[in-house]
Amino acid sequence: MERRHHFHLDHRGHSVTVSTRTGRACDIEVLVDGKEIAHQKVRDRGTIMLDGELPEDPPTPFRIRLRQARFGSLAPYCVLEVEGTDLRMPERLYV
Repeated sequence: MERRHHFHLDHRGHSVTVSTRTGRACDIEVLVDGKEIAHQKVRDRGTIMLDGELPEDPPTPFRIRLRQARFGSLAPYCVLEVEGTDLRMPERLYV
């Protein structure tokens, strides 16, 4: 059964969105200001790391830490690691 999760956070004037679609594999998409900057398909269940940059001068690197849900276990969560700070990204209803 396919499930979708959608996480979003505004940081320093930039919109950061992480969308996942799970099934046999997990399809992960990272958007910054509405533009796709990372896309990955994984079969592993657990924590996944994706790197990106905020479009500033100079660019600000960040990392997305996504923990996928496990059957009958923990709910998924997503964290934006930027400038030495971990910011939990709230989950939003996927529409």
